[in-house]
Amino acid sequence: MTTFKASDFHPTSPAALLAAIPALLGFVPELSLVLVTFEDDELGCVMRVDLSAEFDDLVAHVADVAATNGPGSAVAVIVDDDGATCRMCLDEHRLLADVLDEQLGDRGVELLATYVVDRLEADGRWHRADGAPGSGVVDDPMCSPTAAAAVLDGRRLYTRRTELQAVVAVDPVRAEGLRMAMLHAEHDGELRPDADARRDVEHALAVARGLSEGLVPDDDDLAAVGCAIADTRVRDTLYALAVGREADRAEALWAMMARALPDPWRVEALVLLAFSAYARGDGPLAGVSLEAALRCDPGHRMAVMLDQALQSGMRPEQIRELAQTGYRLAKRLGVRLPPRQGVGKRAG
Repeated sequence: MTTFKASDFHPTSPAALLAAIPALLGFVPELSLVLVTFEDDELGCVMRVDLSAEFDDLVAHVADVAATNGPGSAVAVIVDDDGATCRMCLDEHRLLADVLDEQLGDRGVELLATYVVDRLEADGRWHRADGAPGSGVVDDPMCSPTAAAAVLDGRRLYTRRTELQAVVAVDPVRAEGLRMAMLHAEHDGELRPDADARRDVEHALAVARGLSEGLVPDDDDLAAVGCAIADTRVRDTLYALAVGREADRAEALWAMMARALPDPWRVEALVLLAFSAYARGDGPLAGVSLEAALRCDPGHRMAVMLDQALQSGMRPEQIRELAQTGYRLAKRLGVRLPPRQGVGKRAG
């Protein structure tokens, strides 16, 4: 993938960086503040927040998260379709840039520049929020080297964040239809013998493999897997699939379950999906999955941990190491999992 270095970045020529943002986020942001950080001259984390948030809370949150890994510098982008024509907006943007500069500076991060862009699309227009010289037209983000690299990596680019959120949006009719099946399949979790947990892991593997061959799971199969992942032995073993040769099959199953299962059972499917996406470098899908999971259960330990890691810019290869616990549990349960796949290889 195309990489950006702070030393290569010139504040009056941001065309390449602006065009890369949709691919870095996985979608085209609207009414957003985007912050791109640089750590040891290399691209660090890329984070986005809604402009509709309370001003003081927004700036403090962005500065705190951005400073977590100690980056040396950052670039901010304000996406606002009224930004080029509204005098009040121009004043607000300059104030936002000034306060963000101060807050980041207090945390040891240099804000190289803040831009305002009406839209991150071909022919969108940008200018400096701080009043410094510089303005221009955005290149087509879908033709950027970063977008091409993302597609080659197997990532889908979404035109809007709402399209990405739809990947994990629950189908209320299907979920309500599954509720009785879930209640019927519910069990005592960790109170069961290891043999039951082993059968549940093997059943989940079989359902995922069937789905990859075009066999749509029926309600009983989905309910059985949905209840099985409430058992921590089963769930923690299945995290290992994110780094194995059948990761794509498992991820497809987690996504289906995230849309089909009713609360409270869907939270575990969402977190499994988030971990799988994060492990293969798809931060945008991991982010919306974790957002949905934390709405279901704000105190879910794995969801909270992954969300903090994602926001702080922890790299996928670090997260992948958590899957080793799954292989250890599988060995204890007597389950044979697909072999681990090297970092940087596409699932499947």
